[in-house]
Amino acid sequence: MGEPRVPADGGLDTVESTSAGATEGPGRSLGPGAAIALVIGNVVGTGIFLLPSSLAAFGTVSLVAMGAVTIGAIAMAMVFGRLGARIPAGGGPYAYARDAFGEFVGFWNAWSFWLTAWIGNAAIAVAWVGYVQYAARQVLGLDWGGTTSAIVIALVGVWIPAVVNLMGARNMAAFQLVTTILKFAPLLFVAVVGLFFVQGADFGPFNATGGNAIGAISLAGAVALFIYSGVESVSIAAEKVKDPARNIGRASVIGVLACAVLYMLSTVAVMGTVPHDRLVESSAPFADAINNMFGGSAGGTLMAACAIVSGIGALNGWTMLVAEMPKAAAQDGMFPAFFAKESRRGAPVPGILVGSVLTSLMLLVAYASENAFDTIVLLASFTTVVPYFFSACAQLFWLVTGEREVDKARLGRDAVITVIALVFAFWMAYGSGAEAVLGGTLMLLVGVPVYIWVKAKRGEYGPRV
Repeated sequence: MGEPRVPADGGLDTVESTSAGATEGPGRSLGPGAAIALVIGNVVGTGIFLLPSSLAAFGTVSLVAMGAVTIGAIAMAMVFGRLGARIPAGGGPYAYARDAFGEFVGFWNAWSFWLTAWIGNAAIAVAWVGYVQYAARQVLGLDWGGTTSAIVIALVGVWIPAVVNLMGARNMAAFQLVTTILKFAPLLFVAVVGLFFVQGADFGPFNATGGNAIGAISLAGAVALFIYSGVESVSIAAEKVKDPARNIGRASVIGVLACAVLYMLSTVAVMGTVPHDRLVESSAPFADAINNMFGGSAGGTLMAACAIVSGIGALNGWTMLVAEMPKAAAQDGMFPAFFAKESRRGAPVPGILVGSVLTSLMLLVAYASENAFDTIVLLASFTTVVPYFFSACAQLFWLVTGEREVDKARLGRDAVITVIALVFAFWMAYGSGAEAVLGGTLMLLVGVPVYIWVKAKRGEYGPRV
């Protein structure tokens, strides 16, 4: 246990001696701006570009769900910020759960997040395909609408970021910063300007599901949760962040707040400018919204180009996370050792390649289902909230047990925020639906034999002390 210190946000915490080591060094290539860009770039993927269509199927009740999910996401970002200041180690939720509850819970969190990363990449790629197909029709006059074409396009989208990540963290960070700027500006344009074109008749019914409103809110919330996946991004890459005790919390909260404003305004703008019946069937809702605002198709084509850039940027950031989580766990002996290997450029090559291959296989499974995007999103939402739940539990554990020194003046506020994050994670797990919960639970259970195999390879019996 390290010496107490006063973190950047004023609370008294204890910093553990972790694999993160020093807070500066040649491996720490992500400064405050790049850290915020990583959060925004991972949170704002292609999910938001397809989300209005998915949410329209639930009706405008989905806006209530988005508001609830936004509150939970902000609370979760604040929890990650506090935990990141206390334990600035690579792996984020894995490190927090392991520190509070032991190695097996830590392993299971690492496993769950790893599932989320490569499953979620498949969902990003599926949404990305719709805008590539739209641009191909409008600009090139080509019809790439078939399933085979969609699979090929999606695979290209998966492997371009893999190549960028294989080139090292500095190249990845520069690529992420550029794509974040290119996609955030046009989305903000739609979010602000689109409000002047909103027509009440376009919104459709409040509850379009035919069921009860609470059930509709829960299911819509689970779909909306996917657009906030990435809240934990900078905590996962803590070993690459300069001054992690300060920058993890700031980047997480600033990034999520920026995304929250963008999401709420842009979703309202799209729902209010594209008639409900058309929006439900749209594969490029933002492009349709721009065309409805200004007429013609040039604006929609430009928005499709922005969505394409956004998708590549999100896939780039998530490809890094799909390798960083198992690398951190492997360094602690919790994942197979080959995940810890890095190239001379500092790229965790095995994690990048394995994650990209699994994402490619998930795409093939998804396109065999009736609704590829929603199927993957709900599964990824469930595996996302498992590490969120345990991270919130870890924060609550340190607050109430007295095992760590805490600032008594902040205790009440931190406890309220943590409980909100905890309830949020539990609600999202429930809202993912029975099929996603069953499938996700089975995939989590597959991790147990992997844990046993890793322990056997190390000649260990029981938890390490």
